Amino acid sequence: MNDSTRTGQEKGGATGSAEGEDYETPRTGVSVFMLFAALVLVFAVAGVGGGITATSVNDWYPSLIKPALTPPPWAFPVVWNLLYFLIALAAWLVWLRVGSLSAAGAALSLFGSQLMLNLGWAVLFFGLKAPGFALAEIPVLLIVIVLTIVAFCRHSPLAGMLMLPYFFWVCFATYLNAGIWLLNG
Repeated sequence: MNDSTRTGQEKGGATGSAEGEDYETPRTGVSVFMLFAALVLVFAVAGVGGGITATSVNDWYPSLIKPALTPPPWAFPVVWNLLYFLIALAAWLVWLRVGSLSAAGAALSLFGSQLMLNLGWAVLFFGLKAPGFALAEIPVLLIVIVLTIVAFCRHSPLAGMLMLPYFFWVCFATYLNAGIWLLNG
């Protein structure tokens, strides 16, 4: 058996899951590439969302009455960039722990779903300027984030923990969205 086909356990790497399965440990070059791929994917989706947000963040959004505790405008890109980095890292850790996209399919499918729902929220709130519809979508997003966290924890508790700040920020965004909808409806 050559080095590329030995399991992580045989190489002394991390193996297994909650079900006790052995997974192949990826090679370093592949691992770095997959980290880069996770970052590119997440930040590409973030870029699309940012482009949609930019269509109304300078005119429509400032004209809205906002709830108490609304952060200053500069805080949003800072927080979102940090959160996007953390969730990309979490997805990569799951892939790294499992060793293949197919073995991590369910967890990474949930991850992709929550990423698309996040983008969908930007379309509804900023693109369509429809806070009510955006508010209706957020519970679905939160449920899928929780399911992603649970699925990630099965493979890597650290990956699940890295998703928690994102979950809490989306909870806070729910408050902001609800306040905007109520104050401007």
